[in-house]
Amino acid sequence: MGVINCTPDSFYAGSRVPDSAAAVERGLQMVAEGADLLDIGGESSRPGADPVSEQEEIKRVMPVVEALLDKVAVPISIDTVKSGVARCALQAGAHILNDISAMRFDPAMAEVAAQFDAAVVLMHLKGTPKNMQSNPVYEDVVAEICHYFETRIEFAVDNRMMRENLIIDPGIGFGKRLQDNYEIIRRLREFSKLERPVLIGLSRKSFIGRVLNLPPEECLEGTLAAAAVAILNGAHMVRVHDVKPMKRAAIIADHLTGKLPRATA
Repeated sequence: MGVINCTPDSFYAGSRVPDSAAAVERGLQMVAEGADLLDIGGESSRPGADPVSEQEEIKRVMPVVEALLDKVAVPISIDTVKSGVARCALQAGAHILNDISAMRFDPAMAEVAAQFDAAVVLMHLKGTPKNMQSNPVYEDVVAEICHYFETRIEFAVDNRMMRENLIIDPGIGFGKRLQDNYEIIRRLREFSKLERPVLIGLSRKSFIGRVLNLPPEECLEGTLAAAAVAILNGAHMVRVHDVKPMKRAAIIADHLTGKLPRATA
């Protein structure tokens, strides 16, 4: 999943494409480099981020969504917690709703997702982007996230969504301590009991930078290592800024798991 941030303030400066034309070009490049789907967002969810208005978010993302729907064959995901933004994107033809709140922040989101029969990414988030890193505490981070997903999957099904349309994302960096992020990746296979595909979003995040003592701009190698381990531990999808190197790493990881045919000599 290639990340397209139509924002001026996302945590990784290299991912910011607030100009619509540049964002479309970024999407075309990602598809050429092997992206299987594109995730377009117009509101930063970095720690401490302030929310933007629905109107501003729509203004940022819709020209990009509409242009890429016309130019690429891969599925388009809209990254939003606002039902109005989701409705606009899904009406235009977007295929996936990626909601970091798992449809908790906007009461109308479930109705929109059900109406369009969209695939939905349910992410775990403790608190909000504004306060999520203010002393998050867990007794057993994986068990607590699993329980959270059980309740959100039940909510989705109760609101006329197909269980088969749901994807889960444990929310690396979203209300997690440094050690929590590594424990989630180590124990990722435990989420298999939920019988839903697992999306992992770890690209250039601070849990990598803090260990390496590097800024996001220098965390590509750490991202590739963490993502490869995540795939080996059961991740089905990886959400990344750097498609070409991640695609290559993912192919090797898939060969190691036996998911791809053995290469010929």
